[in-house]
Amino acid sequence: MYRIVEKKKLSKESYLLRVEAPLIAKKRKAGQFISLRIDETGERIPLTIVDSDEQTITLISQEVGKTTAKLGRLKEGEFILDVVGPLGRPTHIEKVGTVVCIGGGIGVAVAYPQARAFKEGGNRVTCIIGARNKELLILEEEMKKISDELRIVTDDGSYGRRGFVTDSLKELIEEKENINLVLAVGPLVMMQAVSELTKPYNLKTMVSLNPIMIDGTGMCGSCRVTVGGETRFVCVHGPEFDGHLVDFDELANRQKMYLKEEKECLGSHPKCSR
Repeated sequence: MYRIVEKKKLSKESYLLRVEAPLIAKKRKAGQFISLRIDETGERIPLTIVDSDEQTITLISQEVGKTTAKLGRLKEGEFILDVVGPLGRPTHIEKVGTVVCIGGGIGVAVAYPQARAFKEGGNRVTCIIGARNKELLILEEEMKKISDELRIVTDDGSYGRRGFVTDSLKELIEEKENINLVLAVGPLVMMQAVSELTKPYNLKTMVSLNPIMIDGTGMCGSCRVTVGGETRFVCVHGPEFDGHLVDFDELANRQKMYLKEEKECLGSHPKCSR
């Protein structure tokens, strides 16, 4: 059992949980995640480890289905049945020069530990974060503290500049910024757009994928993706891959496999709906 020691609402759709998990906290690195199960009848879901201290790990979740809705109803002092991790390969951190870290929506929760690790590794870090509107933007202050430059965009222009993260990235490229690496995480369509933008410039681009995932060990095969024409399993080979090699269209189709069942499941549990 894993106790929730802190819970904080970040936006109308997302919240932060600090959970007691000292063994995971001691080993986790930027880019890794955990798999949790709320109770004995619940499904397993992956969540990025946003931060940690000696005793706890910090998680951020967005309410999109039954399990995340149930997770959102838990209070400080209550328990999560299973938390397994750290899973996945850590972000490869080295001094490369200038790194642009892009987070869209809840993807900012993944971009933050990546950006901080690259900054601590001696790099210049420019961060671009975006959301549909101001109310959905998360971790602005945290990103500002570890960024040499922070650019904010919203789809509706309610905060920062109006537009998409790709608009801001294109500006950086056109400003002849000497960019050595781009990391992007967020909705699939956003990561695909970033990868398509950087490819003509031969600008190395890594994306962090979040496909359907069950066991987190590579046994079930549900998280398989095609990268460079070869099958990879996100839970053990990722979650980060070369964005120029990912088959985004195939992955987008796979993400829709259980939409009907997910809606039915959420609809049959009104107490768990948003």
